[in-house]
Amino acid sequence: MTISSTASAFFKLQGDNFYIGNDPARGPWAADACHAGPVTGVIARALELSVTDKQLMRLSVEILRPVPIAGFSIETSITKQGRMVTTATAVITDATGKLIATASSLHMVVQDLGGLPTIESTMSPLSSAEPGEFPIKFTAHGLPSFSSGIEVLYPPGEDNSAGPTSLWMRTLPLVEGETPTPFQRLCPLADCGNGISRNSELSDVSFINPDITIVMHRAPEGQWLATQSKSHWQATGLGLSEATLFDQKGAVASAMQTLLLRKVS
Repeated sequence: MTISSTASAFFKLQGDNFYIGNDPARGPWAADACHAGPVTGVIARALELSVTDKQLMRLSVEILRPVPIAGFSIETSITKQGRMVTTATAVITDATGKLIATASSLHMVVQDLGGLPTIESTMSPLSSAEPGEFPIKFTAHGLPSFSSGIEVLYPPGEDNSAGPTSLWMRTLPLVEGETPTPFQRLCPLADCGNGISRNSELSDVSFINPDITIVMHRAPEGQWLATQSKSHWQATGLGLSEATLFDQKGAVASAMQTLLLRKVS
């Protein structure tokens, strides 16, 4: 699967702080609502611009209602300014000022401690991966959407069927005329874990995530990023998607999504 959209990025920026979605920013459910992955990316952008002396390490986003593709604003504030650790929050509103989402972040000073022991987790090499379809092809509106702005490759033995899945992904930039930071580049892939690792198809069960948390331990390198994702579904209608994210050198981050499960009648 290759990028098919003619858009140069998920969003165009109007003024300093109003994000208008291009077609690839659209989610699968409603023609006027964004996919949460690119939205999470521009929230990371806003928080990184508010804390410039430290590395964004953790981002938690709660989506309270559909994010309008017609546009939204992000306002940030520092909640704790520390020498080594800073925390911040973000509030996302639509053009009328209605609250759409909230976020919190943790930023830490980058140090040089020389070599330290670590656990190396690796992904099947990008060079052996083959093109394939994005796991979620369904849309309720039939319009160009998120899948038009991404490129997908599958390691040997993997495909887009249901169950725990690994894949590589490359996406459009987040904002026209900008190169995303490493953390920003993680966000669209990180929010796909629930779909990549769904345990059955959308025709049987919907799996909406009202939140996402991304924790990064190393800034990824390159445009191609990978995920190893799995979902835990329970008969209570509650669930969890968890993913380990990689660049070509190894693991760089973890992502978690709380899931609201519903049977499709």
